Amino acid sequence: MNKVSLLKDRAQMFAKARLFFSERGVIEVDCPIISRYAAVDEHIDLIPATYANQDRCYLHSSPEYGMKRLIAEGIGDIYQLSHVFRDGEYGIKHNPEFMMAEWYRMQFTFDQMIEETVAFIRLFLGDLPFHRMTYREVFQQYAGIDYLEASIEDLKKLIHYSGMDQIHPIAGEDRDGLLNIILGLIVEPQLGRNEFFVLTHYPASQAALAQTVLQGNEQVAERFEVYFKGVELANGYHELANPQEQRKRLEEANAHREKWLGKNALPIDENFLKALKKGLPECCGVAVGFDRLMMLRHQCATLAEVIPFEWDVA
Repeated sequence: MNKVSLLKDRAQMFAKARLFFSERGVIEVDCPIISRYAAVDEHIDLIPATYANQDRCYLHSSPEYGMKRLIAEGIGDIYQLSHVFRDGEYGIKHNPEFMMAEWYRMQFTFDQMIEETVAFIRLFLGDLPFHRMTYREVFQQYAGIDYLEASIEDLKKLIHYSGMDQIHPIAGEDRDGLLNIILGLIVEPQLGRNEFFVLTHYPASQAALAQTVLQGNEQVAERFEVYFKGVELANGYHELANPQEQRKRLEEANAHREKWLGKNALPIDENFLKALKKGLPECCGVAVGFDRLMMLRHQCATLAEVIPFEWDVA
């Protein structure tokens, strides 16, 4: 398929995505792309901007904070098809600017959110079944290690013996950093080869914006990701609504950025925290990479093939 035909199909998939939400009573919103504040994440760097030559602003990495402010006002089920931006992310499956479908469902259970996310992905990739495993289970099956029992040295040895330390240096990485390397380089390429794969219940230390629950003897995050052919397509949460816990996590993420990753701390969005104080209804949310769905839909090798113009790296 040539580029023009592919872009026409892209337009048709936007229409199908909007119909998907309309049929479910989920309304479209359009939150701002630029903010004086930042979505704080240890591993996501934002593209800065300047207003009036003095005020530092940021292009958002997700419309999440704005959408949750609307939810706290009582808007109900919402979605947004939004361009989002991430600094330093360019490659076969990455672009500094990309399209994301993000939505939130009031009173949805964690399992219902997984089912609806897979249904959305099937619009693009067909009516395939999905297989589901927990984070602990995939480490045991695909990396041959129980991360709950493993020491930091055990994790480092696994990375070294697999040769992955030649791809990603492990010096200075903490426990979660090592787990992320194992997940990204050893586990993820094996997920979803012939069906969709749903990875659930991450360690509580990787909860980000998710609620945590006790599962067996472990506190885990009600967080899921969906994979197909080793490509991560979706990241969803049973959303955290506690403003004190959310502030604590944001502060910890900033501290981790500075101590372990050598990055600058980011300004915490007080408007987002005020919305949580006002009251966030019980809800689940998910973000899905639209461009990656198009890449897999057309069996393309790179993200650049399915977007209008490739990032100019010259």
